[in-house]
Amino acid sequence: MPKLFLLLFLAFSISSFSQSKEELAAKDFFWGAKDTYKNANYIPEKWTNESAVIIYKNLNYDFHSFGKSVTYTNSIRKRIKLLDNAAVEEFSEFTFTKRFKSSKGQFSWKRKGNTFVGIKVVKPDGTEAEIDVEKDAIEVDGETKLAISNLEVGDIIDYYYYKVEPFKSTYAFGFDPVETSLGEEYPIMDLKLYFETENDFFINFDSYNGAPDLKQITSEKRNIRRYELTENNIAKSEFTRWFYPLVESPSYKFQVYFARSGKFEDRALAFLPEDEDMIKTNVTKEEVLDLYDHRFKPDGDIGDVKDFFRKKTFDNDAHKVTAAFYYMRHYYLTRFVEGFFIKEAKITSYPFMVYGSNIVFIQNERQFIRHFTEFLKRQKIDYEIVVGQKRYDGPLEDLLIEKNINVLVKVNTETPLYASYFGPHTTINEFPPLLENTDVYLLSASRNRIDQVKKGKLPTSIYTQNETKKDMTVSLNDDFSEITLTSINSFKGHEKSDQQYDRLLYSDYVNEDYKKYDTESWIELVRRKKDKIKYEKELKALNEKLKTKQKERFEDSAKEEYSCDDIEDYSYSIDANGRFSLDSYFTFTESFKAKNALIKKAGPNYIIEIGKLIGDQIDLTENERNRTVNIYMAYPRSFNYQITLNIPEGYTVAGLDKLNKSVDNETGAFISTAKLEGNQLIIKTSKQYKNYYEPNSNWNKMILFLDEANQFTNEKILLKKG
Repeated sequence: MPKLFLLLFLAFSISSFSQSKEELAAKDFFWGAKDTYKNANYIPEKWTNESAVIIYKNLNYDFHSFGKSVTYTNSIRKRIKLLDNAAVEEFSEFTFTKRFKSSKGQFSWKRKGNTFVGIKVVKPDGTEAEIDVEKDAIEVDGETKLAISNLEVGDIIDYYYYKVEPFKSTYAFGFDPVETSLGEEYPIMDLKLYFETENDFFINFDSYNGAPDLKQITSEKRNIRRYELTENNIAKSEFTRWFYPLVESPSYKFQVYFARSGKFEDRALAFLPEDEDMIKTNVTKEEVLDLYDHRFKPDGDIGDVKDFFRKKTFDNDAHKVTAAFYYMRHYYLTRFVEGFFIKEAKITSYPFMVYGSNIVFIQNERQFIRHFTEFLKRQKIDYEIVVGQKRYDGPLEDLLIEKNINVLVKVNTETPLYASYFGPHTTINEFPPLLENTDVYLLSASRNRIDQVKKGKLPTSIYTQNETKKDMTVSLNDDFSEITLTSINSFKGHEKSDQQYDRLLYSDYVNEDYKKYDTESWIELVRRKKDKIKYEKELKALNEKLKTKQKERFEDSAKEEYSCDDIEDYSYSIDANGRFSLDSYFTFTESFKAKNALIKKAGPNYIIEIGKLIGDQIDLTENERNRTVNIYMAYPRSFNYQITLNIPEGYTVAGLDKLNKSVDNETGAFISTAKLEGNQLIIKTSKQYKNYYEPNSNWNKMILFLDEANQFTNEKILLKKG
């Protein structure tokens, strides 16, 4: 043993670092006399070229209760052989939260939890050094950080996290579900997962795609139940773009529920097993019906909606339902948005008092479903409640965890309409794109309760319906030191929502809603003149502040998108907010000037990096090109750009041939054309992802259009003098 390392080892080993009883118990749990992996250092020949190999991975989930008191302990240990510098760098720093307040149960702010961490380094000759976590760690922004020095290639790092969380619960409580693949970025030689529960705890657990099953093991006490999952020789997983591990990789999902008695079991919003000593592995359509038959029973005061419809006529039920959806979105949501901003800005502590004492603010999916179906029921319009899960959670047959459920309403008009729990910009027929083309359960009522269930399928969109469209005009100043760029940006379908949330301030749409539905704004509801004057002034200042910050953020975004170091004279305006139809465009225009952007001088001529105007494209790595898994995307989509360059007087354009490209196949396309019209160069590009799923056999076809789009960003034109 080297003398320096021996001294370090002895220093680390003195007096167990004055560890507490709980810390010593956690340490003994992993590294005590029963540790069968304390001398494990061999790795198989087939993995010697990996960055690291996990010799042993151990996961533990323990659930225990005493009366109302519940203790949840979860822990993980890994013993890892580091085989290159990248792995050494990765494991040279650990971050964790040492002390925390429980987020579970009742009065959680009173219950404090602890995380105990142990780390030791094993050298190739077998010598060990345990890190003094308490001494060497530092607190940074509420997190505990620990640097591990002297790590080298060939070392083994053996560490554990042992988290104890106590809380109180007098009702049914669901722990956070766990859904994960067996593999990770390094191969695993041995994996062991353990459960320990007792009475009043219910387990939903299932394995998928070839993962081993959870098995019950012997327990010395009747009320204690133990389970384990074991596996060895797990190859590293491929975590790449456009991949859903739970759909293809060996995986498992579980959720544990605590319910102290029969009545609380009945109230639990979960698919519980029949008995505590049973592991639930699947959910039937009858169980779905049984869980939701009362929870989604139509209910709610729709008198306000009824008043809105008075003296209005509609061509058909579809028009009526659409009008009701948008009115509800305003009356039960957007008219209160101002109040939230006012409260956050501390203009007044009680902004919602102005709305009166009988306000209804729809706050969750369940409340929306019950309210909206009450309207449909009163109007005698047929409907079904849609229950499904997103594509990345696997097929409907794999449904196991209630939290994965998505619910919406299907209105059975001549052409079916779909209504989802709304945000400020949600439109009729808009639902999460990851639900498109999935099998779902359709719940319906024969009389006064939901008592029927059948299978159905949700529709899917096509790439032309989910569009990003940009119309850019670029001009150069006289000495070619500056460009002026104006871009009209339009988005529809699933491409629209993120842009609306990013680009619209509340004042951009609530005022429109007030006018459209003839409702009073927040300031109009303030009755005292003195307060109204004060609040009006403060509200105006708030809006100006928000606009200023928004403009600064948009300027930074434009710099990044168009590769400009600095911009001037930035302007921004909304042309259409697209909030009343899924296929209508959300459109905004921005304009700015940028110096020394996209232009390079070449003697008397100028090179214009015109290809950069379509933004960054996917530049596939070698590993990505050698993909072995199938391709999963959120939805089909298209990106259509038109770039108009005003050609300076006295110049001609060279290099147009490189701007005309065409790759088009069943997976997607990149097509570009360039032509001269008078003193303008007009370039059109279209990038298309035609499907949300492609088998791996089509990956090479996708590479063709992805590479063509990426190559276009490198294309340039030459402005030739004369």
